[in-house]
Amino acid sequence: MDYVIPAPPVVTLAVEGDERRFPVRRIYCVGRNYAAHAREMGHDPDREPPFFFTKPADALVSDGATIPYPLATRDLHHEVELVVALGKGGTDISAAQALDCIFGYAVGIDLTRRDLQAEAKKLARPWDVGKAFDHSAPCSAIVPARAIGHPAQGRIRLTVNGIARQDGDLAQMIWSTPEVIAHLSRLFTLAPGDLIFTGTPAGVGPVERGDVLNGQIEGVGDLQVRVI
Repeated sequence: MDYVIPAPPVVTLAVEGDERRFPVRRIYCVGRNYAAHAREMGHDPDREPPFFFTKPADALVSDGATIPYPLATRDLHHEVELVVALGKGGTDISAAQALDCIFGYAVGIDLTRRDLQAEAKKLARPWDVGKAFDHSAPCSAIVPARAIGHPAQGRIRLTVNGIARQDGDLAQMIWSTPEVIAHLSRLFTLAPGDLIFTGTPAGVGPVERGDVLNGQIEGVGDLQVRVI
């Protein structure tokens, strides 16, 4: 097929133990899915159903990458997250069926321009400028679920220059992975290639130029990026 301009490349992630790669369609993110993080952001986790925002697929950054400090912010923050990679999709998926849709898992960092997000919140505007910018979605290689099962508990942590910032457990998620998929599938038609960033534990904080971020999830893997 001929195009009037060059077609953008397909965005992909590595898959552990496989030379083939995982093509990415969309990135969905769950907001405030750990109670302690919801409280540190000034919200009551007992009153909120899950809500979602998105990032473009080409915001993905692979493990080991060096990324530029983003434009238009003086308050970049880190948020380490379990990432779910879908191998099947659908609408109105039940929580009981949700695990059958999962291809695998990865470690992600939701980078956030916190000052721009805060301004958007104050003005009741969308969060896109705070969340959906270039290089805002570092993500490790995907580990197939057939190799590790479906992690519902396990340590999730992030260090900055070797110093611990975030340290929690997947069991602290307010909405479990199957529940997240079920809720999301009532709002969007999910499809193979979709990624879901499932929320972050407490301890989010600033990132400076020169910082090395290392995210780790027990049984899933590690992710390291440097900000310049």
